[in-house]
Amino acid sequence: MPNTKSAIRRVRRVKKQTQVNRIRKSKYKTAVKQMELHLKAKEKDKAKKYFSKFQSILMQVAKSGIISRNTAARKISRISKKISSK
Repeated sequence: MPNTKSAIRRVRRVKKQTQVNRIRKSKYKTAVKQMELHLKAKEKDKAKKYFSKFQSILMQVAKSGIISRNTAARKISRISKKISSK
């Protein structure tokens, strides 16, 4: 249990931030799954339309520190290759 006022405030802040991080992580995972579904179903046009939103979500999540920028860039690059090669 926190003893000082600042520690009590910190606990409250951490709870709120944990919820925000969970939402962001969920958003990221959903975006990746959605893109993989489009690619597996061979829906190239839908995948191309969704790609800009997908890229945006990944960069937002990377900016907030949920995933690293390199991870986001790597995933975007690989998906981009899959879309252009098919």
